[in-house]
Amino acid sequence: MQARAAEDLKKRMTDALVEAGLTYAGASAFHTPRRLCLTVHGLLAESPMVREERKGPRVDAPEKAIEGFLRGAGLTRDQLEERDEKKGRVFFAVIEKPGRPAAEIVAEELEKIIRNFPWPKSMRWGAGSLRWVRPLHSILCILSDEEGAAIVPLDIDGIKAGDSTEGHRFMAPGRFQVRDFDQYQTELKRRFVVLGATERADAIWQDASNQAFASGLELVEDKGLLAEVAGLVEWPVVLMGEIGAEFLELPPEVLQTSMKEHQKFFSVKNPKTGRIERFVTVANRETKDNGATILAGNQKVLSARLSDAKFFWENDLRIAKQEKMQPWRDQLANVTFHAWLGSQAERIERIAALAAEIAPALGADAELAAEAARIAKADLSSEMVYEFPELQGLMGRYYAEAAGFAPEVAAACEEHYSPLGPTDDVPAAKVSATVALADKLDMLTGFWAIDEKPTGSKDPFALRRAALGVIRILLEHAVDLPLLRVFTSAFVGRTVSVTSTEPLSFEQVQASAAADLLSFFHDRLKVHLRDEGVRHDVIDACLAMPGNDDLVSMVARARALSEVLGTEDGANLVQGFKRANNILTKEEEKDGVSYEFGADPKFAEAQEEVALFNALEAAKPKLDAANKAEDFAAAMATLATLRAPIDAFFEAVQVNTDNEVVRRNRLNLLSTIRSTVLQVADLTRIEA
Repeated sequence: MQARAAEDLKKRMTDALVEAGLTYAGASAFHTPRRLCLTVHGLLAESPMVREERKGPRVDAPEKAIEGFLRGAGLTRDQLEERDEKKGRVFFAVIEKPGRPAAEIVAEELEKIIRNFPWPKSMRWGAGSLRWVRPLHSILCILSDEEGAAIVPLDIDGIKAGDSTEGHRFMAPGRFQVRDFDQYQTELKRRFVVLGATERADAIWQDASNQAFASGLELVEDKGLLAEVAGLVEWPVVLMGEIGAEFLELPPEVLQTSMKEHQKFFSVKNPKTGRIERFVTVANRETKDNGATILAGNQKVLSARLSDAKFFWENDLRIAKQEKMQPWRDQLANVTFHAWLGSQAERIERIAALAAEIAPALGADAELAAEAARIAKADLSSEMVYEFPELQGLMGRYYAEAAGFAPEVAAACEEHYSPLGPTDDVPAAKVSATVALADKLDMLTGFWAIDEKPTGSKDPFALRRAALGVIRILLEHAVDLPLLRVFTSAFVGRTVSVTSTEPLSFEQVQASAAADLLSFFHDRLKVHLRDEGVRHDVIDACLAMPGNDDLVSMVARARALSEVLGTEDGANLVQGFKRANNILTKEEEKDGVSYEFGADPKFAEAQEEVALFNALEAAKPKLDAANKAEDFAAAMATLATLRAPIDAFFEAVQVNTDNEVVRRNRLNLLSTIRSTVLQVADLTRIEA
């Protein structure tokens, strides 16, 4: 909230100043737990005079029209000017707004901003009407120049702006006078307040790292926690404490999560063993005992927190070892995944069946994949994950290992949630990738079956992220998996709902839902490929081809086409194809026939015409072989060889010749060009 508030203050105030005619050279915003600060440099002393001319009605216009114009301009009739225009004499209002002092504008605009500040949460206190995130104690507002500082006259609910402020609440109580921003920042530091959040964060990280290094340990990086802690203190004092020996055998992730969530502690690990052995806390003041009392209090609270974590860990381990996590799996039958999609246990069985079905495509063992799917979410019922939901999956791996499951199964427990975002790694292990794929496909087909799809910017079930995860897994593992077949298989046994104006059979409903889901995948794939630099028209040209539910094949085609189009031959081939297609389409429409019966070389007259016949004939077996092998690079390279004979044909040959037999044969030859090229990609969709 602090960083956002500083930016809001800066944007709203500078926008208001510019709107009022006060330009400035630069502005910076700062924040601490107790103050918001904005400094604006090079501000004009007053706003410039504004002169505005407004054209009004004709002089002989009805009286009511003239009166309305006068009210809008804020003038009297004798203040209007009469000027000759093409349509007669017209009234003009010349409105001059004198400049205003900067102090007056700042006071007016700042009061509006404070009273309407966009805090996510705010409160009222006392008898006033002002709402703020916390009770507002004082306002420092001055305009400084070479002659000194002047207080901006401002009074909000009895809080008058002044030229003084306070330093650290405990270490430097009392107010001090402020002349300008540089003196303000310097004096604050003398009074134990570091104004810049970045400076506080850097100081915390540097001091904590040095203390850890001095003990032969290493500070665990956590940028989010660092930003949060820097926002909790004005004078950071770093203290390093020890974790009780009885807690050192807890998984490092458990220690780190417990300390971070409950205490805002940084973890310090032993780089040799990976164990979390100490913690770092950040106090907001220096003390006579160098923080010993603060550290002791923190260690006492931490011990109580970690005692709970240790109890959860030991109890969960007992269930994992003795009962193979079965009680947790049984509990999932009573946990609803979605009102229309059944319980978590029912969903897990669907994922297991789907994992076994798609495992061969990924080269994974079907039985292992199904077993991994059945226990992957068992840890959701564990006490540790109930306390720390962010540890789901990770704890599943620990418990699966303790229960004696195969390493591939244990790894899948942790990795099947991945990838969680565009920068997250895709599971590398085949069993993990299979379960991750099945998990995401079940979610997508489930919500498509009940017609609960993302709309606009709303995606409460993160279905876009799930689809992107499927795409990344398929592409990185090079999995040739026809998605329509998988969707149809996943719809079996479900009640499928689609929006339609006509009555549909169950098979038609399934097909409609599957096609719509595939279209959703294509949209996500377009975004993914555009990030790689593949043009949208290239993607459309490949999506128009048969088999576009095999995303690996489709992407290979798109990348090959994109590469060819980047060459001179590829670009000219598109032009030649479009010329052939345009002529053919126009003549077929005019003649009312389709020229697709094959051209005969015996009617070829020109040498270039014969050469094109030969080139097309030579390209056919190469294209057939390349397409069959899904070697799209070879297919595109073969197409590129047609560029020269097609160009030569159009330069030397007139298609619409007077000889009707020759004309029809040449149109059939253009049809051969079109059908040959369309075997590889729909170049009609490529933009010129």
